[in-house]
Amino acid sequence: MKKIKLIGFDLDGTLLTSSKEVTTRTRQALRAAREKGVVVLAATGRPYSGMPREIQDFPGICYALTSNGARIIETRTGKVLIEELISLENAKKALEILEKYDTLQEVYFDGVGYVNETKMAEIEKYHHNPYMREYFLKTRNAVPDIREVIERENRAMDKVQGLFADMAERASAWKELEKVDGITLVGSLGYNIEINAAGVNKGKGLVALGELLGIRREEIMALGDGDNDVEMIREVGFGVAMANAEDKVKESADYITDSNDDDGVAKAIEKFVLGGKEAC
Repeated sequence: MKKIKLIGFDLDGTLLTSSKEVTTRTRQALRAAREKGVVVLAATGRPYSGMPREIQDFPGICYALTSNGARIIETRTGKVLIEELISLENAKKALEILEKYDTLQEVYFDGVGYVNETKMAEIEKYHHNPYMREYFLKTRNAVPDIREVIERENRAMDKVQGLFADMAERASAWKELEKVDGITLVGSLGYNIEINAAGVNKGKGLVALGELLGIRREEIMALGDGDNDVEMIREVGFGVAMANAEDKVKESADYITDSNDDDGVAKAIEKFVLGGKEAC
């Protein structure tokens, strides 16, 4: 059994099942880890307002890493512990590129996602998965024009995201965005591009939070499945990939657990944190 003091877990494709639920076994494993004094938290690309209420209110979960590490908060107080925002100038450049293509664009300010209401009405064009559509519709603020939100706020933001209807257009947009200095690109869904400030990633965020809490890198365990989890899996002391993870996540991991639909997170926690045998 490893000496793990902090566990960071991705949500979509990792902690959450395909139907966006947290299983009973997973809840029990998280609760048992907390009872052992282990810090547990979501490490997600979602804005804080997009996190499941069950995770926001889970007993003993006191922190949240959101927007790929751009914003890390203490959940009980809402205090921002770590913040690495994309500049207003770079956000505008990114949006100008996204707007050339058939995309749904959104911006995150202070843990809240904003999207144009006309694009929200066409959500089926961009999110083909009904569970993702339901999540999106419940958690985003539809506004007449996100440009007006940006002008009103007139400041740096957590993240910019584009959802693509056409994968060839996504590839073209990615090439254009790569030429913009000062930003980082990932695409956890395969049909999106997530745009953060340069250097922002979940792994860096988890290690920085660990330092604030007096926890060493070697004592941090992370679990993930997608493109935005690669650096997290590489950066922490013990990286766990889901069976359903992308190949590059598996290649970076120290261990591969079962899928998100087969209690993979719970089994890894049981095996490496709670000292039990991973069940078949």
